[in-house]
Formats: sequence, structure tokens, C-alpha cells
Amino acid sequence: MKKKLIVFSLCAIFVLSLAACGDRTGYPEDGQAIGEIGDTMHTAFFDFTINSAELADSFDGYTPAEGYELLVADITIENNSGMDQPMFIWDFQVQWDTIDGEDPDQAFGYAVYEGEGDDATTYTNVSEQQLPPSYDLADGETREGILLYEVPADRSEFSISFQEYFADDTTGDVFFVFFNL
Repeated sequence: MKKKLIVFSLCAIFVLSLAACGDRTGYPEDGQAIGEIGDTMHTAFFDFTINSAELADSFDGYTPAEGYELLVADITIENNSGMDQPMFIWDFQVQWDTIDGEDPDQAFGYAVYEGEGDDATTYTNVSEQQLPPSYDLADGETREGILLYEVPADRSEFSISFQEYFADDTTGDVFFVFFNL
């Protein structure tokens, strides 16, 4: 009887531990995490959620180059890392589907800001709704804002990604949020 009780208890613990895991969306496996709009992605530095995304011909008076349209993505970022996190315009990249003959290594872009160079502090927003080009996300702070991208006008499949980069020049996991518009 005692053995049956021990076996039953171990089985119950196993079942409860499986139930506690729940949905693992947004947590990295094999170096990457994949999600959809509305999923919270859990990086080493912060959690982020792409709340919505839409295509537009213009946004707050900004018009893209010919042959492009704007991808307007609303994002929430929550820092629960225990320390302030520096944020930059290059943190979130957009990728799009390719058409036959196109180089997939060229099917990406970064958020639209005014300015040039390698220093994000020289850039300015094109819309007051955008997240700043660079800022510190304080520990415990949550920010919501717009990521604005120029994307080819004839595309409908996109992803927004974040790659973990550490102070020792190593990389960690990559996080993709996929969607069709």
C-alpha cells in the first residue's frame, strides 16, 4: 500500500508540473522563440508584446518612399530584469516575405527615424507616437509606443524580431513575432 501511495504521489507531482508549464509561446527553445500578435515574448532583458500591426500609406504626416508603405506596429515593453536596460532604434527589426529571385538577406529593415550614423542619439522621431530612438527602460518600467517601418508595398507576410546581445559581445536567443496583413 505504501508503494502505491508513493507511486500515486509521484504521478500527481508529474501531472501538476506539466500543467504548471502551460503554453510556452514566447519562451526560447533551441535559441529562438516564435509568437504571433498579442503573444508576450520573454527575453533576458525584458518582455515585449506586439499588440497590433497594420499597413498605411502615411502616418502622422510621414509618407514612405515610392514602392513602399508603412508598417505601423504597436508594442509594449516591460522591463523585469532587475536593472535598467538601454534601448535603441536597432533593437527591433522587421522581415518580410521574398518574391522569386530576391535575396532573402535583403528582406529586412529597421524602424524609421530622421537622422544618419551609428549613434542613435543623433536620430529623431517622425511621429510623437513612436518610441524614442534611444532611451533607458528603467527596471520595472513599462512603455507602449509605435514601431514604424517602410516595407515593400506588395508584401503581406512579416515578422518583427529581437536578438539578444550581451555586454561580452555574445548573442543569445532571437525572438520572432509573425503576422500577415
